Parts: sequence; C-alpha cells; structure tokens
Amino acid sequence: MNPINSEKTAGLYIHVPFCLSKCPYCDFYSETFLSAIPDFLKGLFKEMEGDHDPFERFDTVYIGGGTPSLLAPQQLERILMSVQKNFHLTSDAEFTIEVNPADLNPSFLRSLRGMGIHRINLGVQSFDERVLRFLGRRHTVNQAFSAMEASRKAGFDHMGLDLIDGVPMQGMDSWLNTLERALTFLPEHLSCYQLTIEAKTPLGKRYEKGEFFMPGEETQYQFFMMTSQFLEEAGYLHYEISNFAKGIEHRSRHNQKYWDHSPYLGLGPSAHSFFDDQRWWNDSSLDSYLDQIHQGRLPVEEKETLTLDQLRLETLFLGLRTKRGVDLENFKYRFACDLLMEKKHLLETLEEEGFLTICDGSIAPTRKGFAVADSLSLIG
Repeated sequence: MNPINSEKTAGLYIHVPFCLSKCPYCDFYSETFLSAIPDFLKGLFKEMEGDHDPFERFDTVYIGGGTPSLLAPQQLERILMSVQKNFHLTSDAEFTIEVNPADLNPSFLRSLRGMGIHRINLGVQSFDERVLRFLGRRHTVNQAFSAMEASRKAGFDHMGLDLIDGVPMQGMDSWLNTLERALTFLPEHLSCYQLTIEAKTPLGKRYEKGEFFMPGEETQYQFFMMTSQFLEEAGYLHYEISNFAKGIEHRSRHNQKYWDHSPYLGLGPSAHSFFDDQRWWNDSSLDSYLDQIHQGRLPVEEKETLTLDQLRLETLFLGLRTKRGVDLENFKYRFACDLLMEKKHLLETLEEEGFLTICDGSIAPTRKGFAVADSLSLIG
C-alpha cells in the first residue's frame, strides 16, 4: 500500500472534556463536574509525555471540546507549555481555541493572545434568542456581540464563528438575519452547520416523542443554497461544505487535515488520531482515560486498519466535500484507479447536470454538488 500521508505535516488536537451544562443537541463527549479539571490536566500532561511515534512534527494545534474557555488562563498556558516541551512544532504553527461567548472578558482574551493563540473560534450558533434557548446555549445575543468586539480589541485578527441553521422555529428570515449580524465584525471564518438530531441526546429523545418537527429536505436545501450564495456574495470562499473563509489564507489549516487524509494526533478523552491506514481513538470516559494513563498505558479504546477500498471511498467522500475536490492523478497513483477512464460517462453526466466540474486534472463539486456531496461520493 502506498503511504498516503508520510510527507504531510501532522495536526495536534486536544480535547477538553468539560462544559458548565450540556447543550441538548450535542453528542461530543464532555462532563459537567469541573472539580475533575486538575485530574484531567495531570492525565493530559502524562499522555503528552508518552511515545507518539510515528508523528514527527506538527504545524497546527487545536484546543477544542467541550468548552476549553472554562479553563483558567494559567491552565491553558500550562497546556501550551507542555505541547512545546513534548512535540516538535513548525515555526509557523497555527494555534486555535474554541470558546463560549459567555466565558469571555478582555483580560481572558488578552491572556489567550499573549500565550500565542491567534485563531479564536466562537460558538455563537445564532443571533436569535429563541433559537439560542431551543439549542440550550448559555450565552445571549448581546454576549455574542460583546465577545466579538472584545476579541477584536484583544488583537485577534483571525476570528471564526460557528452557526447552526435548520432549527425548527428558525425560518429563512431569522437565518438570514443571523448571517447579516455575523458579518458585523467581518469574521475571517464562518462554519455554518445544519442541525443534526442525534438519537441519544436530549434533543433526539424529544424528537422521537414528536415534540417538534425538523425541516424537510427541500427546506434544508434552500437553507444551504441561500447560505452559500449570501456569503460568497459577501466575499467569502466556500471552501468546504460547512466552511467559509475571507480569503484562502484564512482557511482552517487544522480542519483541512481531516479532509485530505493528513495525519493528526488526538489527546484527551474520546480524541481521534490518524496516520497512513491506521485510525484509533481514546477512551470516551474521563475515569477510564485516567485509569489507563495512571497504569502507564496510552488511553486508546480501539483502533482500526483501513483497507485500500475504504481509503479510496473516504478520499472521494472527503475530497468532494471541498472546493479543491479530488486530484485525479494523485487518486490514480494511490489507488490504481483512473476515474476519468472508468467513470467517464457518469462524470460527464454529473458535469452536464451542474453537480461538478472536471478541470485542471481534478473533479470538484459545484454549489449544487456541495448540497448532495454524500451522493456524489458514490461515483467510486
């Protein structure tokens, strides 16, 4: 098997598994007992000190969660110092942190900026109070605006916002208003996700009881197309299904690693890692995670080896989520599959129908293709 990422620089992800309260739609692992933070940090530092071959160097560090902004500045600084001590970072490494607008104040933001974090990602989700209440968010619209303003004053020249559409009571006017208000401070990055109902979450259980209805496929399609058109007309590059950047230089370097099979190492409970044809993930329980580490073992819950067919299908699935698309020559080299030869009629039909373009040695989705990207990936 050809190594798929031996020449690509890895990304480092750190999962902070704590929240003040659980949002009812979220299925990411987190706990609400903040008294466990010191134990978590001890375990995290020990995990960092472990053997992390074959990773050699990293050019991105992403602190997510959970809610990393619940940690004190001194705790976050200790995390970054431990990263610097235990991992080889490139001189231009990208540092990103996720934050809740309710946690931010000028002093905290100055501390983040002072420790070298230059990308801040605010979990705003909406500028409609009704939507925020439905989603169980603990911040208000005013707090979101205050957080954006304070981030700019603290010197963050790369600010990202997370937004959610397709919420039951939202309506197209409400969503358009959220997009317009999101541009108030001209954020460099926007992530616009459609609400997904996960069965085991509180919101999923309410949905099963028939307490609310989700928008139909046609409505979801309208949300997607309107979002893409509005933001592109405002000068944003729609570079991945859910992501928009104010220019190529403001794309999330870290997140792109997940879409092009670059290697990445995940630290903390439930964090995932990937290298070549191997994928593994940590225990998704803080207690189990800490037990493993205290016994001198890496806290890996499970791992899998991907077959060549699985890698080929993932390459199509992930590549066709991006504006860049799939490089046909590279695909042929890696998987001994000439898509233009083997799928010529299907690809030409999809191009004629406006779902993708075949240009400069790549196949790439159009806006219309983005909306049905999961189906496009079935061409393989």
